[in-house]
Amino acid sequence: MNKRTKYLAVSTALFSGLLVLGWVTQGTGVVKDDPERNIVIPEELTSELQVKASYDGEKIWFRYRWPVDRPSIFNDVLVYQDGAWEKRGGEALGPNPDFLTEDRVAMMIDDGSVPLFSRYGGYITIGDGLTTFTGTPETDEERTKYLPSTRTDPNDFDTVKPESDLETLRTAGQFIDLWQWRSSRSNPIGLADDGFVAEERGGDTGTGPYTTNWDKATKLPKYMFNPEVAGSTALEINAVIAGDVGFNDTYYLSAETAIPFDPNYAWENGDTIPRRYLRPTDGSRGDVVQPKKARWRNGFWDVTLERDMDTGNPLDDKIFRDGGNYDLAFSVFRNASTMRWHYVTLPVSLGLEQPAQLVAERVEPGTAPNWTQPWTEIKTFYPGQVTWGRLTDARQHPGADRIAARVPVAFRHSEEQLALYGVQMEFATEIKRQWILTLIASLSLIVGLGININMLMRRREDAI
Repeated sequence: MNKRTKYLAVSTALFSGLLVLGWVTQGTGVVKDDPERNIVIPEELTSELQVKASYDGEKIWFRYRWPVDRPSIFNDVLVYQDGAWEKRGGEALGPNPDFLTEDRVAMMIDDGSVPLFSRYGGYITIGDGLTTFTGTPETDEERTKYLPSTRTDPNDFDTVKPESDLETLRTAGQFIDLWQWRSSRSNPIGLADDGFVAEERGGDTGTGPYTTNWDKATKLPKYMFNPEVAGSTALEINAVIAGDVGFNDTYYLSAETAIPFDPNYAWENGDTIPRRYLRPTDGSRGDVVQPKKARWRNGFWDVTLERDMDTGNPLDDKIFRDGGNYDLAFSVFRNASTMRWHYVTLPVSLGLEQPAQLVAERVEPGTAPNWTQPWTEIKTFYPGQVTWGRLTDARQHPGADRIAARVPVAFRHSEEQLALYGVQMEFATEIKRQWILTLIASLSLIVGLGININMLMRRREDAI
């Protein structure tokens, strides 16, 4: 075998090998769940939310409807096992496989006081290094959403402005009103949770709809089910996980369903008690309620929330006025996911009988809405780990100049594009590496093909 033939054989083998490698690996990609880096990609990157709004001059109502394959009505529970009570559920990376993380819907509200919210919505509240983000150290302190104006360095969570500055900002309306409905921690007693986003994401002044059912000193629950009401002192974990406990069962702890915990009861492995105790709200935190408890039917949650238009708490709540215009942004937690594994929306304009994406219909004073108006369809999407710092940095985001020019995100991107961008940012390093390898392989194929053609032509010339 001469040298030319050897070169031809080697280049042919290289060419063929690269073709086979490309065929075998095509479609495998680099987007894979990586729990060690807090990365879990939802099966669906987009979903749908339907919203209606009504008001009567005194009260305002919002109705939400979104798809959920299976409702999750538990959040976290205490399970008895071999003489001790252990926590299960609550926070999880992505969907909780045991459905021990509640479904939720949340709504941000602004009246035009927060710069950029009407253009970029919840993106402005996402700073670097928030809890559950890749690379954020685990600490007891939750690093929550916040407004850039509350930091001396907008992209640094730890640079909170002095309290006097925060008070000035709050007085000027520099906060976002935040309503949250929770399928486990508020719905069973017909309540919601009223909070805010400013220097942190927190609850308004007053008492929220739940507290923790756990005594740190004794390492025992504080309450158990009242057997005269629930039929037993506890649920059974396998029945809970299987979804055999539902709305017609006594599945939550409250003053009506609970009694003090009895440590001397003959507890059995698998006995399960909710880790939350539900209670009436008070103060500003209790401003948002439900006209009736929400239910999941035919694959959809259907939730209605109600609040006074003017709560008398302008430092906690955005005040709604007849004929006013507002900006909203929604987030939906579905299929037993929590933390950042939710779906969000772009900003949505609200008009009280004014032109807007969502128009609130006026009803007669003292009359409940009849909800005959059509639904406003809103696309929701998975946001990934896209921070405000990244979006406004021209070195990391080619569209940073458009943000500097105050071009709304909806003018530049669809929800589908934003969802893909969110995934791309979680795998930026892997995608870059894959691109480089693909480029090298492509160039190698071209070189190999060129060598083969050149050698074949020479052999033909020699034969002639």
